[in-house]
Amino acid sequence: MFSLIKLIIWLAGVAVIAYFVLPYFGYEVNTNYWNERKSACQEKLTQCQKDLIQSGIQGAKEKCDFQCLNPQVLIKKK
Repeated sequence: MFSLIKLIIWLAGVAVIAYFVLPYFGYEVNTNYWNERKSACQEKLTQCQKDLIQSGIQGAKEKCDFQCLNPQVLIKKK
């Protein structure tokens, strides 16, 4: 249990340090990324639910291959 808490603290520390160090190297964190992508991901999820109902699991595997997180857009060069 202690190691889990220690890991969470380390990850939070690295995230805070990265947030302040990235602008020094010419990068910025897109803080509006989650708000921008939420509606697009929700639409894809709704479409996948419809595909799952209509064509079963095989159809959903073929059509529901999407990623809602794009690291190139989350952290971008200034």
